[in-house]
Amino acid sequence: MRDANGTRRKIHDTALGLFVEKGVAQTTVRDLAKAAGIAEGTLYRHYASMGDLIWDLFSSNYAAFAHRLTAVQNGRNGFSERLAAVVAEFCRFFDTEPVLFRFLMLVQHQALPRVANDDDNPVEIVHRLIAEAMNSGEIPQQPAGLAASMVLGLMLQPAFALVYGRLDAPFSQYAQAITAAGLAALGSADHA
Repeated sequence: MRDANGTRRKIHDTALGLFVEKGVAQTTVRDLAKAAGIAEGTLYRHYASMGDLIWDLFSSNYAAFAHRLTAVQNGRNGFSERLAAVVAEFCRFFDTEPVLFRFLMLVQHQALPRVANDDDNPVEIVHRLIAEAMNSGEIPQQPAGLAASMVLGLMLQPAFALVYGRLDAPFSQYAQAITAAGLAALGSADHA
């Protein structure tokens, strides 16, 4: 009996690489099967369609990233420490898993409408962090959705700049500056 989990892992790893290299829409089932060293039928035994594969890759990895963003906040005191931990984890993820990070960036706009606003959503994790900081008086009251969008933009735009060669790697070298910009943008008394 063949190792179904091993085959699935090979499909995932190969798909991530091809999606980032060629583009999601430009990658065919034939491309994926050939690169993974499997028959096209094998791919269909695991996924009904390429769309199902893309959703599985996105949803499982997006949820795992959300859990990491929650975990790094444990034991941190106050908004500035928690935000710094989230930004550092975001940067670390980019530095250590660049193909996965790029894949999530590539498909986020098509996939996000299917994502629930819960603990499995990095956007919700940042939103909740900011709402809690407003409730505790650590930052001024403001629309939490706008504030979360600003902080996420402060992380995502430099990531895009790294992808396109407009900033030098590693991303983690910018974590402190991104955190300071986030604190300043949100009106935190802790910003430098």
